[in-house]
Amino acid sequence: MNTKKSSWKESIQTFGRSLLLPIALLAPIGMVMGICSALGQSYMIAKFPVLGNETLRLILSSLQTITSIVFNNIPILFAMGVAQGMAKHEKGIAVFAATVGYLTLNVVMSVYLKATGTLADPAVAAQVGQGTVLGIQTLKIEALGGLIAGIVAAKVADRFYRLELPLAFAFFGGKKSIPIITFAAMVPIGLVIPVIWSIFTSFLNSISFIFMAPHIGNAIYYTLNRALIPFGLHHVLASLIRFTEAGGVYMINGTEYVGILNAMNEIQFNLGPTSEYWSQLMPILSSYLGGAQMLTTLFRVPAIGLAMYHTSYLKNRKIAKGVLLTCCLTAFLGNITEPLEFSFLFISPSLFILYCIMCGLGALPYQMLKISIGYIRGTIFDFGIFGLLYENTHWPALILLGVINFVAFYVVFRWYIEKFNLETPGRESFEVEESASVLLKEKNWPAIAAIVIEGLGGKANIVNVENCISRLRVDLVDGDKVDQVKIKDSGCAGIFFPSEKHIHVVFGPHVEFVRHAVDDELKKS
Repeated sequence: MNTKKSSWKESIQTFGRSLLLPIALLAPIGMVMGICSALGQSYMIAKFPVLGNETLRLILSSLQTITSIVFNNIPILFAMGVAQGMAKHEKGIAVFAATVGYLTLNVVMSVYLKATGTLADPAVAAQVGQGTVLGIQTLKIEALGGLIAGIVAAKVADRFYRLELPLAFAFFGGKKSIPIITFAAMVPIGLVIPVIWSIFTSFLNSISFIFMAPHIGNAIYYTLNRALIPFGLHHVLASLIRFTEAGGVYMINGTEYVGILNAMNEIQFNLGPTSEYWSQLMPILSSYLGGAQMLTTLFRVPAIGLAMYHTSYLKNRKIAKGVLLTCCLTAFLGNITEPLEFSFLFISPSLFILYCIMCGLGALPYQMLKISIGYIRGTIFDFGIFGLLYENTHWPALILLGVINFVAFYVVFRWYIEKFNLETPGRESFEVEESASVLLKEKNWPAIAAIVIEGLGGKANIVNVENCISRLRVDLVDGDKVDQVKIKDSGCAGIFFPSEKHIHVVFGPHVEFVRHAVDDELKKS
């Protein structure tokens, strides 16, 4: 039982680490995209005419287009990252298979929607969770689709990379079978997901009236909005509130406006802050849009980042600082919170649930404080334009509420991380100082690799070598053949056995170079 529990925990940790590669890409790219997007908007150009310079606009719009390709394809990046991280064998083929699997998943879902007559008109596709993915109108299940494809490809790779077939079909055996089997596995999955998705969407529609409940509706909305991020359904929820009767019907100067965004557009850009509708409706409308989102991007995310930094181990803080600062700036400047959220979502789902609940509770006072800051984003730029430069926004109240949120999130996250010893950025179980070994200090990777292999019992005793952020993770034939004293001569910071035939050797942030040297040494005859 304990072995199964340990194996399950190990799988979850491996899955979480496999997301670090795409997350590492999203953070800096997202920051650039957010800045370009904000500076290129019409309201920014109106306030700062220099941004209207033709050459500058071309540069900003071009950079936004170039960087957006990454965020428009987050699911396939996750598919490849998970496959690479989780597969123990034939990692390259697993990545290829994950791509095949993700494409197959989307087209199968599209075929199902067409066959059942549920393929929505493109104009209202977002309201039922559909959209265009790689040229295919299908369900937009966002990152979840990539995660499913990556996991399936990794499992198939490990299970079938040595598949033997009868002579007539031998060509399709071995590693060539991996993408073929992944393709076949994704077909039934693609047929099942739309059924589940329709149930979820119908459920959201059925409870949509709850989100507009006086005083507490926005808190319920934001709790569920954050909770749906891993499944991609937060877009469905947002579309329902913004564009349909689920977000309310508002009578403004004799004209009916359906959804909170349509009503806000009329008040924000046509009637203005002196209108009676501004004081009546803007605190309600903005509590579902950019104003309330600023609580997350400008206060909660930095608080979480600071808590992670302060709980990181002292020797790892230089690395943690770079990762966390980039994630925070991505949210602060670009309203992109996923890099930080995904950094702890899979490490501790319970902490993510607590985070969602706190987001809802933290938004409760928003309407009571009469905060009236539009628009749909939540960046520092939006605060400057729609908060500081508009009248009657009550922006000091947002700062007050934000500071309260900051303190609450910082205290809770710091306590939770330390209480449950979570491996958030900078909290790997062991740290290493380069001065611990002359070999490490000189970066003599081949010599280190030779010592490690000898200490592990020689090449014949090594089955498989992987690495995570700080450790070599080695599968062995016989754990009794390991010479721990010898391995320590390499300058490693620690050694431990999670299981009888699996060993971790801790080298810290340079472990990837050690791993490459070990691979090179193992390939020698």
